[in-house]
Amino acid sequence: MQKPSIELKGSSFTLSVLHINTTDLSTLTSDLDRKLSQAPQFFIGAPLVLNLAAIGEDFIDLVELKSLLLSRELIIVGITGACKTLVEQAKQHGFAVLKSGKQLEALPPPPRATRIVKQNIRSGQQIYVKDGDLIVIGAVGNGAEVIADGSIHIYGALRGKAMAGAAGDKQAVILAHSMDPELVSIAGQYWLSENFQHEHTATSGCIRLLEESLIFESLPI
Repeated sequence: MQKPSIELKGSSFTLSVLHINTTDLSTLTSDLDRKLSQAPQFFIGAPLVLNLAAIGEDFIDLVELKSLLLSRELIIVGITGACKTLVEQAKQHGFAVLKSGKQLEALPPPPRATRIVKQNIRSGQQIYVKDGDLIVIGAVGNGAEVIADGSIHIYGALRGKAMAGAAGDKQAVILAHSMDPELVSIAGQYWLSENFQHEHTATSGCIRLLEESLIFESLPI
C-alpha cells in the first residue's frame, strides 16, 4: 500500500518559555542582547513560547516583538498567558495560541540506560545520552557540552555546559565535584554563570528543580 503524502500524529517537544515582563521594546532589546551574549550558541535557532501573562491588558506590538526575536535567530512557536485582546491580536498575525499544559503533563519514563565516559571533555566536544544518565569521570572544560535525557554526574570539575532532563524529565539532577559552569539546564530551565553566587562556585554540589525553579545544594566533599 502506498504511504500517504502526509500523516498527522500527536507528539510532544520540550520548549523554552520566554517571559515578557515589559512592553518597552528598547529595554527588552538591551536585556535580551545581554543575555544572548553570555551563551549565544545555546540560544541560536531555539524555539520559544512567549509568556505574556505579566503584560496584562497593556498593549505590546507583537509584530515588532517577533521581528526583534527573529533578528536574533530565535524562533517563535506561539504565545501563552495572554489576555483576550492580545490573543486576538496574535491570531490576526498568525501566532499560535497555547494553553498552559501544567495539569496535563505526564511524568516521563525513567532513564533506560547509563553511559560512562572516562575522560576529560574538552572545548568544542559534545556528548549526548538519549533516554539515559551520563556519568563523566573527568572534567567538562570551558566550551564543552554534556547533555542527557536523564541526570548528569561529573566526577571532576564542571566548567562548560551541562543540560540534564533534555527530554523534559523534571526529576533529573546535575552533580559535580566542582561547580563553575558556563550554563546548566534541567528540563528547559537554565542558569548562566551569573546565577551562581560566589560561595557556590568551585564547590561540590547538586542542581535540581524545585517546582519551576533551579536550586543549588552543596554536597559533602
